[in-house]
Amino acid sequence: MKVVRMMVFALLGALMSAVRGARAGRQPIDWSRVSLDSIGGGPMSTADFSGRVVLLVNTASRCGFTGQYHGLEILWRRYRDRGLIVLGVPSNDFGGQEPGSNDEIKRFCNATFDVTFPLAGKQVVSGPKAHPLYRWAAAQTGPLGTPSWNFHKLLVGRDGRMIDWFSAVSGTGLNLDRAIDTALAAGR
Repeated sequence: MKVVRMMVFALLGALMSAVRGARAGRQPIDWSRVSLDSIGGGPMSTADFSGRVVLLVNTASRCGFTGQYHGLEILWRRYRDRGLIVLGVPSNDFGGQEPGSNDEIKRFCNATFDVTFPLAGKQVVSGPKAHPLYRWAAAQTGPLGTPSWNFHKLLVGRDGRMIDWFSAVSGTGLNLDRAIDTALAAGR
């Protein structure tokens, strides 16, 4: 029985290592080549993200997790001077919960949550028509790290490599704060 238990733990450990290893991005992103429009129109200066830690979040205004805008704004205000960019990317991919125009989304975010972190224009974030930024992220994380609902968070390090991802449920609180702190401390 002891041998069986040891084998089960060894197998689980190997599986967890494989999953954890899959979280580490292999190919860094070149932010100067990322083309995104800001929610207000016009190109977003993503080249400015180079050397910064980026928390990429697909958002939706009519989702049960929409209240996370508040927490994202707190993270932005707490960590931006240390090098964090919180980048919200509105998407209507999941449950049709972001049906509005960019102007409507911007007004909602400003009026309801006083959002000051950068927001991109509405994008597709999943499947074959996903924005190239999200296709890059999917190539780094595999299916486990690909957004499957709103408020999925992707953490990209200063070196442009994928560090980790968080679902809408797990991507709040202490775990996310620790990951951001660690990412900000790395590569200074």
